[in-house]
Amino acid sequence: MTTFDVTAALPKSTMLLEASAGTGKTYTIAALAARYIAEQGLDVADLLLITFGNYAAGEMRTRVFARLQCVIDEMDRIAADHP
Repeated sequence: MTTFDVTAALPKSTMLLEASAGTGKTYTIAALAARYIAEQGLDVADLLLITFGNYAAGEMRTRVFARLQCVIDEMDRIAADHP
C-alpha cells in the first residue's frame, strides 16, 4: 500500500486517488485543488476533478469550493494583518 502525502510536492501529471469510503479522498482532493490554485496560479476552470455518481460529484464540488473559500478568507485575514 502506498501512502499519499498531501503536503509533498504537487504531482506534475494525472493522478488517481483510490481508497475505501471514509479515508479522506474528498479532503485530499480539496486540499490539492487549493494548493494548485494558490501555488501554481491555476484557475479553478483549469482543474478536472472526476468522481462517480451525482451525489459524490455534488459532495466533492461543495467541499472543494468550501476549502477554497476557507483559503481565501484566511489569506484576507493575513493580508489585513489580523493573525
